[in-house]
Amino acid sequence: MSILAIDTASSTSSVAVAHEGKLLAEVTVEAGHTHSETLLSHIEGALAFSGVEKSALCGVAVSIGPGSFTGLRIGLATAKALAYGLGIPLVGVSTLAALALAFPVPGVYTLALMDAQKGNAYAGLYEWRGDGLHEVRPVHVAPLAEAIAAAAAMGRQVLITGELVQKKRDRLGDLPENVTLAPAHLLAARASHVARLGLSRLTSGESDDLMMLEPFYIRRSEAEVLWEKRHGREKGDVPC
Repeated sequence: MSILAIDTASSTSSVAVAHEGKLLAEVTVEAGHTHSETLLSHIEGALAFSGVEKSALCGVAVSIGPGSFTGLRIGLATAKALAYGLGIPLVGVSTLAALALAFPVPGVYTLALMDAQKGNAYAGLYEWRGDGLHEVRPVHVAPLAEAIAAAAAMGRQVLITGELVQKKRDRLGDLPENVTLAPAHLLAARASHVARLGLSRLTSGESDDLMMLEPFYIRRSEAEVLWEKRHGREKGDVPC
């Protein structure tokens, strides 16, 4: 089974092609351009490097969040268009779980973080067991320091990953003794990890509804919050 995987949840654009659990090609770029300008060329490049034709793909996996609202929409819209056009299944995977998958270390918690703005983080806590990656604490939004302290308080060694670590490294201060920051070269999102999680779902016979799958935002966008304030809507209402 050959699949295409896409991750545009952050400023990094990553596309991978995998076959039967083996990574054939990956294009991961942090170039400062918007995903709408570069994603299609990255997809074409990954397919060309892998030697896999679009017609040979058996599924599409996409990172659905949490993360950048615009990036998630671009990635999911592209994944849906490919799956629909090729008549193949689509699966969405957690952005934070894909980040944590880079560290298959038993006995250690991995705290995956994404920037939720205003000093907050999207946080997910995971651990690696013999049968794969498991979620220890559901994905939530919390102040960055609070998310780290809560993970540290669970008593195990904690490894922190995600691009937010690089952005806020100088502001983290002294970390608890059982908390370690992942190396800088391992912090970025990788579509190869999205592919691995996607393959697991597809081979188990799972897929998502092409029309119903949506990004996992967790919180509302700043545009929605501002619109609500200006128009006096009740909390929870959003513009049509």
